[in-house]
Amino acid sequence: MNLLDLSVVHDYGMVFLQGLAMTTFLTVVVILLAGVIAIPIALARLSPKRWIRWPADFYVEFIRATPLILQLIYIYYVLPSAGIRLEPVTAAIIGLTVNYSAFMSEVYRSGIQSVPRSQYEAAQSLGLKPTVTFIKVVFPQAFRVVLPALGNYLIALFKDTALASVVTVQELMFSGQIIAARNYQYFTVYTVTAILYFAVGYPSALLVRRLERWSQRGWAAAPQKN
Repeated sequence: MNLLDLSVVHDYGMVFLQGLAMTTFLTVVVILLAGVIAIPIALARLSPKRWIRWPADFYVEFIRATPLILQLIYIYYVLPSAGIRLEPVTAAIIGLTVNYSAFMSEVYRSGIQSVPRSQYEAAQSLGLKPTVTFIKVVFPQAFRVVLPALGNYLIALFKDTALASVVTVQELMFSGQIIAARNYQYFTVYTVTAILYFAVGYPSALLVRRLERWSQRGWAAAPQKN
């Protein structure tokens, strides 16, 4: 048996690509859903009202304190005992979104808190409503601050989609496991799998670095008060 058998790539190339396509699909869908859901969670944690803040605090702390793989298993294998049955892809999207929305809400929360109080006061002096103040004044500034961190979560999510294999989603890692189980070419299969992850993950990391530099230049170029 050859250590590196390229015929595996020829025979199972489409299986690899289909797995990569599923991994990319999960990443894009989850990062968009989690990015939106995390905003109201962050605002709830900043609320002065305890009946709003405490449930959000519990949600975030519970998700952060439990493993993602356990959350996925619970959604796909445990919920059916309560009559809730989900398709594998749906379960993976829900589980990953629940997990990442909790973590990303903390990023948003820190970004919102970084906006100077004077910005709120200036908006109030102009007669802007709180909702308009948040949408047009606070959030754009906070988003620029947290953009690099969100980019890092995107890269982490791309890799964490491999855990969707536990709920039988045939993403890239699971596709590699299936191929290796058929031909026992473990070195070839997992080398190709690693190359495909790297081929997407590394350019994404470079993009995140560019975003970080862009964000820093933006703040450096901002006019400073004397």
